[in-house]
Amino acid sequence: MTYERSSHCRATLADAPALAGVHTQSWRETYTGLLSPDFLERATNGGARQRREQGWQTTIEWGQEAVFIAEQDGKIIAFASVGPARDHPGYTHELMTLYSLRESQGQGVGKRLLRAVICQVQKKGGTNLALWVLATNPTRQWYASQGAREAGEKLDSELQEVRMVWDHLPG
Repeated sequence: MTYERSSHCRATLADAPALAGVHTQSWRETYTGLLSPDFLERATNGGARQRREQGWQTTIEWGQEAVFIAEQDGKIIAFASVGPARDHPGYTHELMTLYSLRESQGQGVGKRLLRAVICQVQKKGGTNLALWVLATNPTRQWYASQGAREAGEKLDSELQEVRMVWDHLPG
């Protein structure tokens, strides 16, 4: 197993289908048993995958968010995106996504992607970062182990989310 493109590699329009695939597969792998089966089906079915692909094409084309990918053996296995904070008062940037396939977890890929995100934020003059994570998401503790702290909650439709923040990004 080798990484052909580093975690610092920016996604291109051609990566949108693979991003959508990793996005929906990681949701199934992570949230089965944690979210209602009906909700999970709507969020990961073929129509959802197609919408996500179109969404990733738009995101990459517009350039409002930086999207980083990690590949292994020619296949995208994880990705992260960062952009201006939407609803995190006092925070300049938001970690919009960080998803990896279960098979690639525990190999440091997420840490490398998070580092790429932090470098991007600092490059843009930012000093802090926030994200929303599902309250039931087991990776919530992973974010804490990376230096984030919990800073509030919200209920969005059926989803209970927790705000995780880095008040001061590491150098």
